[in-house]
Amino acid sequence: MSSRGANALVAVSLVVLLAVVSLTAPRWSRWLRRPLPAVEAPERSNEAATSREPEPAKEPDRKISVKLFFPAGDRPGLVIEDRTVSFSNDLSQQLKVVVEELARGSQMGLLPSLPPGTRVLEVFVTARGVAYVDLSKEAATAVGRGSDDELITVYSVVNSLTSNFPSAVKRVQIVIEDHQVPTLAGHVDLTRPLAPDMTYLAASTLTPAASPPPSAAPPS
Repeated sequence: MSSRGANALVAVSLVVLLAVVSLTAPRWSRWLRRPLPAVEAPERSNEAATSREPEPAKEPDRKISVKLFFPAGDRPGLVIEDRTVSFSNDLSQQLKVVVEELARGSQMGLLPSLPPGTRVLEVFVTARGVAYVDLSKEAATAVGRGSDDELITVYSVVNSLTSNFPSAVKRVQIVIEDHQVPTLAGHVDLTRPLAPDMTYLAASTLTPAASPPPSAAPPS
């Protein structure tokens, strides 16, 4: 084929192509003008879902009632004082709360069980039911001058823990500054765990009955 014939064929092909494009142009323009569906950005979608999630409800502050043992003051022995304290699912933490309340002192005017400034450093319980109470060095000072005072101090702690948690705490051992001590003031043996002893409860005060008036003398 000559170059003239080839040129003529190319020209005819171009004419045919233009005719096809002109005939189908309305159809293509209709597809191009169709609006695309809206796609929400993933970040915004996640933010909206997060904002719709309800906030978790705050767990209420649970309380429990415990019995604390304080020196009576007006008579020898310990007196029970009821106290409401915060509840903890952790037994060791719960026991620490009880001893801390004991160290704060009575709310009913009873004498303090522990010397002023005593801090509760740690409390933990073994699987055999022995609670170890680690107190600061202040617990070994100014306890009292006699064995009775020392007994009252020691058993205020022992009885307060064992009476409130009898199934978990069977005995209590007091240590000072993470060290075992023989005694607090030279009287009560602290080298072994101590069982509760309710014989140290103060006896109830007895009000003397009024004496009956003297009977009248029989007439003579």
